[in-house]
Amino acid sequence: MPEKMSDFEIKQPIRTVEINSLKIGNDKSFRFLSENSNSSKTLYALELDIFNPELSNPVVKEYFSKANSNPQQIIELAQKTSCDILGLKFNIDEDLGQINQAKNLLKSLLPFIKKPLMIRGINKTDIDSVLLPELISVLDRECIIAFASEKTYKNIVPSVIKGNHVLVLRTPIDINLAKEMNILTTEMGLSPDKILIDPDMGGLGYGLEYGYSIMERIKLAGFDGDSMLNMPIIAFAGEETLKTKEAKTEEISSSWGDLNHRAIMLEITAGSAISAAGANIVVLNHPKSIETLKGLD
Repeated sequence: MPEKMSDFEIKQPIRTVEINSLKIGNDKSFRFLSENSNSSKTLYALELDIFNPELSNPVVKEYFSKANSNPQQIIELAQKTSCDILGLKFNIDEDLGQINQAKNLLKSLLPFIKKPLMIRGINKTDIDSVLLPELISVLDRECIIAFASEKTYKNIVPSVIKGNHVLVLRTPIDINLAKEMNILTTEMGLSPDKILIDPDMGGLGYGLEYGYSIMERIKLAGFDGDSMLNMPIIAFAGEETLKTKEAKTEEISSSWGDLNHRAIMLEITAGSAISAAGANIVVLNHPKSIETLKGLD
């Protein structure tokens, strides 16, 4: 490791991944070095609990309350925000019978979605292995698919390749596992130019610190010439932050301040740290967090 990051020799830029007209990656320098002008800007995705809006963080739910949990109205509100990517989380329950409902909902919403689209499952192996390929089957455009893991990629990758989509690969905060997943999926025929790395980081505390260091290591390896680690990074900061008790309940010390401001500030804090670490896409849940962070770029 060089004494100063600015002395690090960058052998190759981070790979460019394209979805529609949006370019992700192509970093040519470390973003946190202010003197560098070659680093790409962070993109921000707004993720919506579209299938069960009532499961949203209470502060997020209040923002979208005028939509009365109507999915189409939620989409209309979301598209007026400053997000670069619109993310739809299909948080169905354990009943696989809801998959057809999720497919029909996605199909009905597609005509109203004008921004680049990301669709996401619920992070349960048995559900996502079936749900994501079914959702992919009704897509009418290239999308980001989130996400495949060690236990689900064999079921998900063929549908991603067939639809020419971009796939998020999640591994548990480990650079070696991240590289292994990239290798395994490319061996199945997925182009490296269709992969986003998700280091599965926490939003607050130790999870944020450890995840930050892993992201830096991935960037260093990518810049140093590792073709299986020079994919852009995506981080789901909003979900990890807003599910904590500090971000969703009033039942803590009044010294923490008003819940609405507190939740948004926690999400902004996590998002800014993750952006500085090198995330190319930061996924957040509150539009005001995105608006604030985009003003800092």
